[in-house]
Amino acid sequence: MTENIIEVNHLTRKYGDFTAVNDISFEVKKGQIFAFLGPNGAGKSTTIKMLTTLLNPTQGNIQLNNVNPLNEPNLARKSFGIVFQDPSLDDELTAYENMDFHGALYHVPVDLRKKRIEELLKFLELWDRKNSLVKTFSGGMKRRLEIARGLLHHPKILFLDEPTIGLDPQTRNHIWSYIQNLNKKENITVFFTTHYMQEAELVADSVAIIDHGKIVAKGTSQELKEQTKTQNLEDAFLALTGKTIREEEVTGKDYMRMAHKLWRK
Repeated sequence: MTENIIEVNHLTRKYGDFTAVNDISFEVKKGQIFAFLGPNGAGKSTTIKMLTTLLNPTQGNIQLNNVNPLNEPNLARKSFGIVFQDPSLDDELTAYENMDFHGALYHVPVDLRKKRIEELLKFLELWDRKNSLVKTFSGGMKRRLEIARGLLHHPKILFLDEPTIGLDPQTRNHIWSYIQNLNKKENITVFFTTHYMQEAELVADSVAIIDHGKIVAKGTSQELKEQTKTQNLEDAFLALTGKTIREEEVTGKDYMRMAHKLWRK
């Protein structure tokens, strides 16, 4: 049986009388590409923040790569990389400098850091622009650099919040090609959100849909379509939630919050 790399049990987050996440449970198997979908305000971003140590749950348990992030947050952070929806790169630094700074935050040894930066920038076809300021990059190039940065410290899990939002269809396809190749090459588990239903249907091994703070459906795209008697995942999503996915609020500021925590370690 394949090992679960993410386990969430009875997770709840309350803000006063408002329950943003309401007793949810799910698991993600090692090496899976997992889609986590939900309308704006459904609890998706709150869940991601709890999974990535940015927010403590009111109750419930989380295991990331056999680590409890509540008890060992710094160890848990070493297990994952994250690409937020909003940009979190420093536009006044070069691509290489952004990568090097991230490696220093995660205490990656200098020699290993140099090797890993070169490997990732070449894989994501950015090596020839390593000394260019990020402010000169296109949106697709910035997203590829953020993915490379999130992988620098050899994480077991990569969290991607709306990784292709705002990108043209051709660039979106290229981004997913890189992600799928990384998933196979490094056996990295990918946990992503998207409002492009076709992306989730094409690339996700498993899907969970959250609405009003509760998991309303889990399974493969085919299972969800059969459950709702629909022809595609978008129709299944609408049948389950009655809404379309819109932008969420996990931002680049959250990356900097986590960076400061690592730096103070």
